[in-house]
Amino acid sequence: MNVSIIVIGDELLIGQVTDTNSGWIARHIAPYGWEVNDVQTVGDNPADITRAIDRAFELSQVVLTTGGLGPTKDDITKEVLRRYFGGEMITDPAVTENIHEIFNRRGIKMNPLTEAQAIVPSSCRVIQNRVGTAPIMWFERDADHVLVSMPGVPFETSTMMAEAVFPALRERFPSPVHIEHAVLMVTDYTESALAMKIAPWEDALPPYLHLAYLPKPGLIRLRLDGHHEDATLVRDEVGRRIEALKEILGPAVLADSDLTPAEILLKECRERGVTVATAESCTGGNIAHELTLIPGASDVVNGGIISYSNEVKTRVLGVNPADIATHGAVSIPVVRQMVAGACRATASSLAMATSGIAGPGGGTAEKPVGTVCICARHGDKEVYETAKFNGSRERIIDSATTRALILAIKLLRS
Repeated sequence: MNVSIIVIGDELLIGQVTDTNSGWIARHIAPYGWEVNDVQTVGDNPADITRAIDRAFELSQVVLTTGGLGPTKDDITKEVLRRYFGGEMITDPAVTENIHEIFNRRGIKMNPLTEAQAIVPSSCRVIQNRVGTAPIMWFERDADHVLVSMPGVPFETSTMMAEAVFPALRERFPSPVHIEHAVLMVTDYTESALAMKIAPWEDALPPYLHLAYLPKPGLIRLRLDGHHEDATLVRDEVGRRIEALKEILGPAVLADSDLTPAEILLKECRERGVTVATAESCTGGNIAHELTLIPGASDVVNGGIISYSNEVKTRVLGVNPADIATHGAVSIPVVRQMVAGACRATASSLAMATSGIAGPGGGTAEKPVGTVCICARHGDKEVYETAKFNGSRERIIDSATTRALILAIKLLRS
C-alpha cells in the first residue's frame, strides 16, 4: 500500500517549525509493508493545499495530512477539505464533549475559539482525538481512496496514528500478506564494518526477507522484515535467521528487541537489583534525563550530579584538585574519581561519569572538540575510555550519552 503525506503550515516553510510527523509516520508504517512514496510541505493557502491533495491522490490510495486544524484564522485545512469533499459545516456533539472533557481535566477555562473546533465537515467521519482538541477527520473520495486529516502537534499525531488511525486504515485496506519483523540493537561496529561482517548471512536471505540498517551515533538498529502469504513460514524463518545473526555478532548485540540503551540498562539493573547514578560534566544531565524519561525508572535511578564546574567536581564528588591541575578536567583520572564520588553521594552500586569538550569552542590540539572521557563503575569493577566524537554540540552530547550507557550495560554483563 502506498501512502502520500501532506504537512501543512506556513511555519514549516519558513523554518520556524521542523516537520517530524512525516518521518514518524514512515518509520512506523514501514514494518507493515506500507510505503510512503510522496511527502509534500505546503503553506496555509487553499489553492496550494488543494493541488497537493490532487497530486497525492494521483500517487496513492491513502493520503495523510497533518496541520492546519487549530482554532486560529490561519488554520484553514478544515474548510479546504469541506470544499474538496463537499458537504456543510456542522457541530459534532461528540467532539464538543471531548473538548470540554479535556479542558476540565486540565483545569482550563473554555473559550469560543476552542469550542469552534467541534465544527467539522458533514462529509467526514470523526475520529476522536483523545489527547487534543482538534478532531481527526476521515474522508473517502471513493471506494479506493481515503484521506485522513490529523493535527500538526507531533504528540497528538503520533499517539492517535498509532492508537486509531493506522489500525482503521489496515482494516479498511486489508492485505493477504503476513508481515513479520525482528530487531537487533548492535554496537561496536560502524555501518560499513557491520555490513561486511554479516555479508554472507545477508546474501543467503530468501527473497521474502529484507534487512534494514538504521544507524544512530554509537548504535545500529538492524530490522529484519519478512513478507509472505504463509504466516507460519515467515514467522519461523525470521526467528531462525535472527538467532543465527545473534550468534555471528555475539556480545555486540545489546538487545534483541527495539529498546533504547537507557531502557536496556534499566532492564539489566532490575534483573540484578542494581541502583544507578550519574556524574555528568559535558553531558549536562542528559544521561540522567534519558533514564528518567522511562516510566518506572525511580526503582533503579537514585540520582545524578551535574558537576559542570571544577569546584563541584572537587567539593561534591571528591575529585582531587591536583589531578585536575595535572591531567585536566577532561581526563581518565578525573572521571574515575567522579564516578566513585557519585556512588558514594547517592549510595548507588552503579554509576557513569562524563567529562569532555562538546564545543563548538574550547578544544586544543591535544584535546580537540569532541573529546570525551567516560567511566562506568559497578562495585569494584570499572570500564573507562577516551572517545572522539564528531558533529555539532548536540550530537557530541548525544553520542557521549549513548556511549556511557553502553559501557554501563557491558560492565554489568561482564
